[in-house]
Amino acid sequence: MALNQTNKLVWIVETIYKARKITFEELNRLWMDNIDLSGGEEMLKRTFHKWKWNIFDTFGLIIECEKSTPYRYYIENVDDIKSGGIENWLLSTYSVSNTLIESKSIKDRILLDNVPSGREYLEPILEAMKKNRFVHITYNNYLRDDLHEHYIMPLCVKLFRQRWYVVGRQWPSGNDTIYCLDRIRGFRMSSHTFEYPIDFSPKAFFDGCYGIIVDKECEIQKVKLKSSSGQANYLRNLPLHESQQEIERTEEYSIFEYHLRPTFDFRQEILWNGEDVEVLEPLWLRNEIIGNINRMWKNYNDERKNNDVEKIY
Repeated sequence: MALNQTNKLVWIVETIYKARKITFEELNRLWMDNIDLSGGEEMLKRTFHKWKWNIFDTFGLIIECEKSTPYRYYIENVDDIKSGGIENWLLSTYSVSNTLIESKSIKDRILLDNVPSGREYLEPILEAMKKNRFVHITYNNYLRDDLHEHYIMPLCVKLFRQRWYVVGRQWPSGNDTIYCLDRIRGFRMSSHTFEYPIDFSPKAFFDGCYGIIVDKECEIQKVKLKSSSGQANYLRNLPLHESQQEIERTEEYSIFEYHLRPTFDFRQEILWNGEDVEVLEPLWLRNEIIGNINRMWKNYNDERKNNDVEKIY
């Protein structure tokens, strides 16, 4: 099956990025060697120049050529590949897609997690966002275990832990609410349009948030975590938050500092790390985690006592 246009653009970006600088002739040879991509046909230079502009439009990356021989091509703004944003996410996603497509011979040895919410409702929600159309959704509230109808302006979407969420401004209340796409049980795009609110900024809405929970009453504050030396390696490689800074490092432990809202999802992340991560500051958060640990201990301790009673009888 032929790869689509975007996969080809990603291949060009990756090839130039890995080579740092490459001539058109070298690029063309690699292109022709990739039979799945090229079909064995060479890349015309006019096609390459057209794709250069497509790469800029799609990923914001600028491919330039040296002014003197050997006239090698390179990515001028290469640091943008490491930055956040939809362009980098697209580049990363299609890069993985290319790799998987080229690895069909070992597909039974590649295990993937399912992203349940992105398949059915992401596309129509994005379509409604592009057209500024209201949407009707039937939503399953897990806490109350019931279904409710909502009429919302879809303002932005966010991916967190393999789940897609949409921020919708409810009508007529005007409340901004976060909905998880895999809890939507019914969806219909309205014929009514809205003007995108000038007072709403997705970046500002999630400012200081760890994940998807937005609690403006929980202020952005300094948080210090002490990590075991082993777990610190994982935190360096995949920071918990964009504000993460390692302020102390020893052979036994490291201390990381954050500036964020320590909401419920962040506290769950701390607990997930178990004994390898300890809260140093703020004191209220440390006490909150201590309370969680004590309640967990009580649950397990009570269960052990019950098991002992059952053994006696």
